[in-house]
Amino acid sequence: MSVAAGRMADALGGEVPALLARVEERLAGLAAEAGPALAPQTTATIAAGGKRLRPLLVLLAAGSVPADAAPLLRAAVAVELVHAATLVHDDVLDAAALRRGRPTVLAAGGRELAVAAGDFLFARAFSEIAADGVAEPVRLLSAACSDLARGELLQRADAWEVELDRDRYLERCRLKTGSLFTAACGLGARCAGSPAGALAGFGAGVGLAFQLLDDILDVTGPAERTGKHRGTDLLDGTVTLPLILARERDAGLAELDLRQIRTPEQAEAVCEEIAATGALADARTQALTLVATAKQALPATLPEAQRAALLLVADGIVDRYA
Repeated sequence: MSVAAGRMADALGGEVPALLARVEERLAGLAAEAGPALAPQTTATIAAGGKRLRPLLVLLAAGSVPADAAPLLRAAVAVELVHAATLVHDDVLDAAALRRGRPTVLAAGGRELAVAAGDFLFARAFSEIAADGVAEPVRLLSAACSDLARGELLQRADAWEVELDRDRYLERCRLKTGSLFTAACGLGARCAGSPAGALAGFGAGVGLAFQLLDDILDVTGPAERTGKHRGTDLLDGTVTLPLILARERDAGLAELDLRQIRTPEQAEAVCEEIAATGALADARTQALTLVATAKQALPATLPEAQRAALLLVADGIVDRYA
């Protein structure tokens, strides 16, 4: 168990690791149900995992384990399945060969298999969330998926557009990343009998900060930490906050044509130019401000243990990029 996970376990009496273990078991079981053609890829996608931050938020937003924990666990599983599906589909759209340092489903099995694997994970997410026969969780997750799609469309529409403004960038991040964090908090709160919007401000804030910090990490690297080449966003034509801020300070970057960046070496050189402007520090300050605002959005009525655990999540997002 990591130090952060241990502190969360202390904050909530050890319930969180046990619940996450059950979520992990269910995720593995569902991935294995994909059939002989897809199961190797869906299983590898789930096993690659990451920090399981979104299901963790579902559990922490509930605050304590209800008498019937099944709906809470299903919500946590569904949120992670949606996240995994979006990663597979994003890799198809980006023609990405690596994800977290490993070959993507696209690289391992081709486009058709990758699309099918992502579709399967989406389908299983909604099968899971609908198992209780209650409409509200399905509505919450569906709304988040609609926002994810809108965010992806915005990113595609804005590709190579170096004059992208901050507000448009932040809206894209809110849709593409923040929406699922918000849904995770809403689903967990609802399972505890609280209004789904009780923790919406917290979820939206930490989700947006997560994306900003991830975009900073694309510039800072290194590849052994991120699992991809430094400056991958530049090669994809994706304009992020570090470049937006750097262009305001550097005349050369203001004239940059992203289509001329064609190799990892060229992308890394531009990353160095971005870093030299001081834009990364300012972008990180914006992310830290979002985290601080998210913390302040936590309801005053939250039990102290639950508040402490959610604050640990917020701090952990920042520490991950330190």
